[in-house]
Amino acid sequence: MYRRWTEAELITLEQMAETYTVKQIAFRLKRRGYYRSELAIAGKLYKLGYSIRPTLDNYSCSEIAKNLCLHPTTIRNWVRQGWLKAKKRSVHCYQVRSQDLKRFFQNPPASIRKRIMAIDPQVISYLVG
Repeated sequence: MYRRWTEAELITLEQMAETYTVKQIAFRLKRRGYYRSELAIAGKLYKLGYSIRPTLDNYSCSEIAKNLCLHPTTIRNWVRQGWLKAKKRSVHCYQVRSQDLKRFFQNPPASIRKRIMAIDPQVISYLVG
């Protein structure tokens, strides 16, 4: 059965939309007495124009590769070699914080320094803020 979103729920949802995942939002809403499924929250976020992915400072290897015009495997290799610090989200998916990405670009490994220096500085500033 469909329940209308209350004004208080919408205010709370908009406050959390930019900083939390759908699962985290569902948990926090539940703690405040609002019971919504993750699917309902994701749908409402979409209708409100928010991304389901929080815009904290986290990037997947695919997002980084797309912006740098590289293959995602290249970014994953950088993570596996320890050049780029990341958290493992699943078997083949890593989550990289923008501050770790910034640290990587400021001091790249010697073997790929020329390759990193050839990347457009505007793209790097877009990624690291």
